[in-house]
Amino acid sequence: MTAGPHIPVLLPEVVGALRPHDGGIYVDATFGAGGYTRAILAAAGCTVYAIDRDPTARRAASAVATSFPDRFHFLPGCFGDMTDLLPAAIHGKIDGIALDIGVSSMQIDQAERGFSFQKAGPLDMRMGDNGPTAADLVNTLPEAELADIIYRFGEERASRRVAAAIVAARQETPFATTQQLAACIRTVVWSSKDGIDPATRTFQALRIAVNDELGELDRALVAAEHLLAPGGVLAVVSFHSLEDRIVKRFLDAKSGRAAQPSRHMPHVESTIQPTFSIVKRRPISASDSETRLNPRARSAHLRVAVRTDAPFAGGES
Repeated sequence: MTAGPHIPVLLPEVVGALRPHDGGIYVDATFGAGGYTRAILAAAGCTVYAIDRDPTARRAASAVATSFPDRFHFLPGCFGDMTDLLPAAIHGKIDGIALDIGVSSMQIDQAERGFSFQKAGPLDMRMGDNGPTAADLVNTLPEAELADIIYRFGEERASRRVAAAIVAARQETPFATTQQLAACIRTVVWSSKDGIDPATRTFQALRIAVNDELGELDRALVAAEHLLAPGGVLAVVSFHSLEDRIVKRFLDAKSGRAAQPSRHMPHVESTIQPTFSIVKRRPISASDSETRLNPRARSAHLRVAVRTDAPFAGGES
């Protein structure tokens, strides 16, 4: 699947939060190479249902199934659809759900997937094998819509300038490769003092848009509220502020911490019966030793919450 090993981020912290026990039922909703799944299965005589839309994940899933033939089930699909993917018999009985949000190092390492501007490849960026590609977006979207995606999902302050450059360039030659797009972006955005490539934010934005990553996360959080048993644990690892804000807002709302109109006003508890209890108010970050071994872990944040026995109300957060 990749030339180098995939290192799961915050693995001991995630497994420790889930507290696997014999007979328990757990969901690794973003299976990837199976790092969390293997650790959960090794920790106790439990069952794991794993979900991934990436067709290449099936190879790793086959290997896990060989090692744990009676306790592992792989479900191809999007983690936001886990309510439909998981057997109805285990709804409301799941002891833990793990989510590792965003692109994996395996996907970045595969040049043919088109996730990285550092590798020559087709401008694809799809985590699955269907739907529009990044090339479809940059070659067809109106300039204003393209600028909005780049600003909202990439937090790129030069989004209008980037969109204008893309629209002008595609009139001459449609975009087909990652390096073609990156070169265009670099004509209007300059390197920052911290050395981040000018194309970074735009590529992030397109990847999020292509895969509806934030929509998937919204749907997955609501699904977890429905699927977890009382006392069940939700552990979410995110890698940038857009994802982390969604998780924090959801858990704040579901734990009864109503948003305050002003930080100077006293805290007002929500009248809604809390469906989650937050384990730690601040997210858990990787240790210095882990970030030295795995630089991807530097931006990782883990938020953990426990399902209460309050009934699932349904709807969005």
